[in-house]
Amino acid sequence: MSGAPALLQARRSAGVDPDALGGLLRDLVHEFRPARVQGSVPGHIPHLAAADFRHFGIAVAMVSGEVRTAGDAGEPFLIQSISKVFSLALALGHEDGPALWSRVLREPSGTAFNSLVQLEAERGIPRNPFINAGALVVTDHLLDTFPDASDQVLGLLSGPAGGGAVNTEAFESELARSERNFALAHFLADLGNLRNRPSEVVRHYVRQCSIEMSCADVARAGLFLANDGVGPSGRVVSASAAKRIGAVMLTCGMYDAAGEFAYRVGLPSKSGVGGGILTVVPGVCSICVWSPRLDAHGNSLAGTAALAELADRTGWSIF
Repeated sequence: MSGAPALLQARRSAGVDPDALGGLLRDLVHEFRPARVQGSVPGHIPHLAAADFRHFGIAVAMVSGEVRTAGDAGEPFLIQSISKVFSLALALGHEDGPALWSRVLREPSGTAFNSLVQLEAERGIPRNPFINAGALVVTDHLLDTFPDASDQVLGLLSGPAGGGAVNTEAFESELARSERNFALAHFLADLGNLRNRPSEVVRHYVRQCSIEMSCADVARAGLFLANDGVGPSGRVVSASAAKRIGAVMLTCGMYDAAGEFAYRVGLPSKSGVGGGILTVVPGVCSICVWSPRLDAHGNSLAGTAALAELADRTGWSIF
């Protein structure tokens, strides 16, 4: 290896010693665990409104097998939109996966994750698979092959992690308040980009968002994205698909703050309004950080700040 690839690999490998990493994660918990209420929580998901603002957990799963955790990394939380990474991986891992890209684009949206305006203006083709409209199309695509689509997503998540379950109470509560998602689904159906019943698509989508896992579980589950498509339990997607999922995470994974996050952190990531963020360091590790209070874009305030500091102190970046 020589030239630019060698320099990139050297930068990725900086600060990877597992023992030193454990100390760094403890430092991050001490520095970024919230001491007072800041930000907000989603008003339409009562389960999230009850979360203690002081929660802060972080876990790093290395491709070499070590897992380092700190803070509340073992505490389960609703992964919400982090699940979109895994439903996309499940869709792309199937033989008809490439056909999905005729129904959803790979461009940043520049609007809120649940926007109706953009979907109508662009005739039912969502900008990317990580906004809600795009995720509904991915779920619809999965339902053509897997009638139990949300169970398939749960299996992909919980298999390598050994944890994860649908929080039934949170699922039922959120489904009862999913008017915007139902509106998006009906728009998609009316514009010819939904093949299954809107009610069924929304039900499976909300159910996958209601999966509860810990930071340690999510970091292990996402390890295939850092390891050329191979996770702890074997191959999940091709190396090419893993690379492309990472690209969409970088450009679209943090809602309409993706550009700012790429500038500050420089790593593919996907957030959820449950306060979690899954981040990938290609060839090195996957990271999950969780703290419930959100910024105006729906991303964890403390989690975003901690990841920026982690990237600075390790040198981890794709740039």
